[in-house]
Amino acid sequence: MTPRLTAEFWVHAYLARLRLADIPAFVTARGDATAGTVLIKVNTLDGQAKAFQRSFDLMTGERAWIVLAEGADAEVDAALARQRGYDPDLWVIEVEDRAGRHLLDEPGLT
Repeated sequence: MTPRLTAEFWVHAYLARLRLADIPAFVTARGDATAGTVLIKVNTLDGQAKAFQRSFDLMTGERAWIVLAEGADAEVDAALARQRGYDPDLWVIEVEDRAGRHLLDEPGLT
C-alpha cells in the first residue's frame, strides 16, 4: 500500500506551489487535518468559477481532479456549501487567477 499524505500537509504544499507561481490562493474552509477531503475553487475574477474534487478510478488506480461545479461564482459557492453540509471535514481552497490557472494537472498534485 502506498503511503498517503495528510490533508493538511497536501494543502500546505499546494499553497506553496501556487505562491511560487504567483497565483493567489487561500483556505476558505479548514477540514480534518489527517483525512479531510480537499476541494479546489478556481475564481477567474469575472463572475465565473469552477470547483474541482479529486476522484479515484477503481479500474486503473489513478487519481485525477474532476470538475464538481462550474458556472457563476455564486452557483459554485452554493455547490461547495452543499458539499460542506454533507461533510464538515472538507477543506476548501480558493484560487484566484484571471487565466484560470490552478496547477492541479502538474506532477505530484494528483
